[in-house]
Amino acid sequence: MGARIAADALGLPHRIVLKSLVFRADDGSFAFALIDAAGTVSVRKLGRVTSRKHVEPASPRDAQRVTGYLVGGISPLGSRRRLPVVLDARAAQEDLLVINAGARGKLVRLRTKDLVALLDAQVADIRAG
Repeated sequence: MGARIAADALGLPHRIVLKSLVFRADDGSFAFALIDAAGTVSVRKLGRVTSRKHVEPASPRDAQRVTGYLVGGISPLGSRRRLPVVLDARAAQEDLLVINAGARGKLVRLRTKDLVALLDAQVADIRAG
């Protein structure tokens, strides 16, 4: 919900403002899923993409522990632990994306190709529905 509020406050389309979500796999590993403000991540698709049988949203406590950021300010940029990043394919079609910069209310706008390169992100369809 925070990404939608940020997009509305800045007058930006929901399709370019990303949510940075942390997921935990059944083997105890974590990964970032990046999806636009209006989107929802399919855990089934994310599991397939990350080659994990089961993934679920990480608890706020786990997300904060592995990233070093508070919920509402979580970003794959500068995370405490480098986690695999999956960017939703629909969001990846945009030229520019806006993502949390590591603190609540702090955002950064980047060219999509730069974000993918910087994070070594995998682009895949992880959208529910």
